[in-house]
Amino acid sequence: MPSKNAIKTYVKNGIYHIYNRGVEKRDIFLDKQDYNIFLHYLKSYLLPIEQQDKAKLPFSIRHSNSFDLPKEIRLLAYCLMPNHFHFMIKQLTERTIAEFMKRLGNAYVEYFNKKYDRQGSLFQGRYKACLVENEIYFLYLSSYIHRNPLEMFSRLSAEQKIKKLREFQYSSYPDYLNSRNTPWVHKDEIMFVFREKGESIESGLNSYRKFVEEYIPEEVIGKDFILDL
Repeated sequence: MPSKNAIKTYVKNGIYHIYNRGVEKRDIFLDKQDYNIFLHYLKSYLLPIEQQDKAKLPFSIRHSNSFDLPKEIRLLAYCLMPNHFHFMIKQLTERTIAEFMKRLGNAYVEYFNKKYDRQGSLFQGRYKACLVENEIYFLYLSSYIHRNPLEMFSRLSAEQKIKKLREFQYSSYPDYLNSRNTPWVHKDEIMFVFREKGESIESGLNSYRKFVEEYIPEEVIGKDFILDL
């Protein structure tokens, strides 16, 4: 029987939770370079070529940008963890996510296998995709994604956990706190909800920060929201 969300329903303008983990739950990011290379590939597919810097990173693999992904896909939120990743993505055409994940996965696996002199699969099967079909899921999904690093800080005090969460560089949460501005992270669609009553940008930011840091998504949505990672 296929694992949960392995069978995908693709729709135009659909918003999806995309996720995957390492084969046998092994780590897919072993050092800072691995995280940075993965982010490099994200940028290369999500940002128009003319807006990209020309810096060459070690082990960078050439890949085609002929498919116009920047005009057809929006990354709303992401988090990279040692053995898995989460994306919240909106696709403007029906099959953009499939193309995006194929290119991203192939590029990173090629890099990883070359660097660590290995062969074979890095991920545990194909990525999983869950279509966001209601407003509650839409709101709490970004919080669920942004809260993922908390599991790494379990031995810290509550205050230290929040500090680490806000500073975690391998997620889009710093962008939502305006401590970083990543041009290929599209946060307006989520932040609009927290400013829809005419609040200022700062008030909306504070509302979102409180939403992420004080409310546990699984307690609101239920156990079905806990995915099969």
